[in-house]
Amino acid sequence: MREIAGHTALITGGSAGVGLAVARRLLQFGANVGITARDPGRLAEAAAQLGSPERVLAIPWDVADTAGAQAVLDAVLARFGALHILVNNAGVNVRGNFRDLALEDVAQVIDVNLRAPVLLSRLVLPLLQRAGEGAIVNVASLAGRVALPGEVSYCASKWGLRGFTLALAEELAGSGITASVVSPGPIDTGFIMDGIDHVPDLVFSQPMSTAEEIADLVLACILDGRPERAHPRVSGWLANAASLMPWLRRLLLPALERRGRRAKAVYRARAGAR
Repeated sequence: MREIAGHTALITGGSAGVGLAVARRLLQFGANVGITARDPGRLAEAAAQLGSPERVLAIPWDVADTAGAQAVLDAVLARFGALHILVNNAGVNVRGNFRDLALEDVAQVIDVNLRAPVLLSRLVLPLLQRAGEGAIVNVASLAGRVALPGEVSYCASKWGLRGFTLALAEELAGSGITASVVSPGPIDTGFIMDGIDHVPDLVFSQPMSTAEEIADLVLACILDGRPERAHPRVSGWLANAASLMPWLRRLLLPALERRGRRAKAVYRARAGAR
């Protein structure tokens, strides 16, 4: 099990949801944390929520701007002296029929969800080697295991991120540095709930997780280096089965979509009652 106390982590997409929950967990275990996000205001609010100003560094940054990555790493090193953990959590989605999507929207999904974590991992590896050990954890999705119409770009990015992570884990075996991917189903955060009407019904057919539950999976991967964790576990099995047996997916799809529509109506009503 990896030691966390006194180590330093960098978390992208750290101003809300899973990223903020991961930062809280790591602080509880005695780590220093650097958090990044595009919105400086929301990032400042997140840092204030975390407290422990001597152990938290908030760096406004859009991960799609890979030219700015080195400045982020330099800021972390200047503040904490080393880097041991990278959590690539920042993500974006543009839903809809693929042929109707703007090219710039498709490019943004690939840039944020796949290109950025791949390049940032490459930049971080020498720092982890310098520290003598380390962990890279990438937050993917069960959409990286099963095809979802209406989320073509997102699926492509998450399949790619999952494949990258598992290949990197093999390459790093025995080095003291681990690479892991966390593949959650739907999470009860603004990522889904803020655009609920545009989310495919199928997504809501699966149990909803909390940001804290996914943060616990990230923490577990940091600690033991296991290459992959999925949540909910049954949804992970179902996604694997649907990918390996497309005929089963087609058979189950109508029932799953009906179930998803019912669940979606409940969540929509809940949001309206707030």
